[in-house]
Amino acid sequence: MKELDLNKTVYDLTEEYPELIEVLKDLGFAGLAFPAVRKTLGKKMTLQAGCEKQKIELAGVIGQLEDLGYKVINKPL
Repeated sequence: MKELDLNKTVYDLTEEYPELIEVLKDLGFAGLAFPAVRKTLGKKMTLQAGCEKQKIELAGVIGQLEDLGYKVINKPL
């Protein structure tokens, strides 16, 4: 099972699992389709911070990632 650590940056997660770029883009993170955005903002931002910035509900993103077979760790309380 693929493990996604929410403490890691979006860049690190997408480097570990490149298929996440398309998945996250479909979940509302359109900027990740652009390598320059992923390599700059993605290196500073966690998925949780990205959800807050994009006004996307983190719980919904986590649920969809888990539905796709990812094990999400370090979820906020």
